[in-house]
Amino acid sequence: MESMPINTINQKIEPSLRAALEQTPPESGQSGALWEIIVLYSGTPELLTLSFPNYAITFLLGNYAIFRLPKSAIAEVAASPSVIYIERPRRLVYEVLAGKRSSCITPLQENTASPLTGKGVLISVIDSGIDYMHPDFIDENGNTRILALWDQSIPANPSAGLFPPAGYRLGTLFEEERINAAIHADSATERYEQCSSIDSSGHGTHVAGIAAGNGRASLGRFRGVAWEASLLIIKLAAPEPYGFPSTTQLMQAVDFSIRFAAAENLPLSINLSFGNTYGSHSGSSLLETYLDFVSGLGQTAIVVGSGNEGDNGGHAGGHLAPAETRKLEFSIGDYEPSLSIQIWKNYWDEVRFQLLSPSGDTPFILPEEPGSYRFQMENTNLFVYTGTPSPYSIYQEIYLDFLPRNTYINAGIWTLTLTAQTVTDGIYDLWMPAFALRGSNTQFLTPTPEITLTIPSTAAKVITVGAYDAYTNTPASFSGRGFTWNTNQVKPDLVAPGVDITSCAAGGGYETRSGTSMATPFVSGSCALLMQWGIVEKRDSFLYGEKLKAYLIRGAKRLPFAQNYPNPQTGWGALCLKNSLPTL
Repeated sequence: MESMPINTINQKIEPSLRAALEQTPPESGQSGALWEIIVLYSGTPELLTLSFPNYAITFLLGNYAIFRLPKSAIAEVAASPSVIYIERPRRLVYEVLAGKRSSCITPLQENTASPLTGKGVLISVIDSGIDYMHPDFIDENGNTRILALWDQSIPANPSAGLFPPAGYRLGTLFEEERINAAIHADSATERYEQCSSIDSSGHGTHVAGIAAGNGRASLGRFRGVAWEASLLIIKLAAPEPYGFPSTTQLMQAVDFSIRFAAAENLPLSINLSFGNTYGSHSGSSLLETYLDFVSGLGQTAIVVGSGNEGDNGGHAGGHLAPAETRKLEFSIGDYEPSLSIQIWKNYWDEVRFQLLSPSGDTPFILPEEPGSYRFQMENTNLFVYTGTPSPYSIYQEIYLDFLPRNTYINAGIWTLTLTAQTVTDGIYDLWMPAFALRGSNTQFLTPTPEITLTIPSTAAKVITVGAYDAYTNTPASFSGRGFTWNTNQVKPDLVAPGVDITSCAAGGGYETRSGTSMATPFVSGSCALLMQWGIVEKRDSFLYGEKLKAYLIRGAKRLPFAQNYPNPQTGWGALCLKNSLPTL
């Protein structure tokens, strides 16, 4: 066993990043020369730039920044008095007619005296891009409804007049004029030269169609919620080594959205239909605190899906009584290249954790002394980091990384035995990575469906949306559930239709998908309608942020399968926009 005590590690660095710093490049998955980190700092951007002139820094709102720097320089940054805390980026996974009717939206759209269409409001869809040629995103004059499209995956090309947005180092910004030139191009080659952004997965196109498609390709049948809203589209990059978009790309996208809306003087509804499972699920990560901060800037609503982790076995938790022993079994499927498990508990509770491999031959007790440790178990290298509370969290994390000695980690049934020694609360919770990042046979054998919200849907000030089946008024088993861990904040705030939702397909026409990704745009589009009613039409210039959330909660309707409200599955109820509309 190799170990490194906590006092040799800078405590400004969050546990999984500390773990990655001590692993080899193949183990950490970080093969590039430069690392990306999220930094919370004090002072001014100018002073931080003077302190670190050799590193690329992207400054975000609210004293948050993203550094690109060599691995060897992270300790130097952490040692700076102006740096408060550092986190590693996380991988993100992507999580109309019947839905609008069940959400009480159609009566407001069809009100002949004063229809609500989203006109005068900006919806930012941060996702996998968009098919800008789809008729539902083109107005009656043949021009785009997209004010700007930032494709983070396309390198800038100054010779072609293509640059990232000012202040950012990532991707290419296609402005409205250029998108219109692509729409009216005479050939596919000319169109690609004008705007080369595509939505290869179709996820972002589908989401944008629910929130704001105008239904032109279906003669209005599959019209979205805020069908006359303006659109800001941000296609998240998926840089190596992640293979998925990361939280740093997301933070820059949100930052740009708020700055863009302010410059255009438009109320803003941001749609985030993805998340990850790493963190305490209590709202304390830098991504979550960043979203809480920027949600109070301008006339803004940030709407986040609760994720699709409700029924896939990635979470287990409970309470230990004094002196109680409990066994948690989890399976690791064949051909699993790696796995991480987070154990979260209150720091003042003393719990012994013992891990048993599938062979049953090599049990050992996880070290209680804070620090980093490495073990070998059969064909698996196990890296253990026993953490301490941070300046922003009273909780303790024990982080386990299962890494292959050859190609794959040991498959089979592993057993973790928990023994309460001295406990007050006895709360414990364990999370695996999101289902999209692990094999279908890798899961806890007795999972806990509660607290399966993905992050950042656990941020306090965002509007968190779960899913239900509006055709049958039944639960959507995949929908991530609450409440938040240990803080017991009501999440999701409400649910919306998320099963068999028909919306725009990349390449034209329509397709049907399910997920909280589909429920979220019903609410972000509804926020745009409320903002039109209040801000654009000057009935209530303060109808945004927490006030807008309160109105949505007030109008939420009860569903037959839930008896008590609020509850972890549906929050305060199902979206019913007509009931949420203020009567002043």
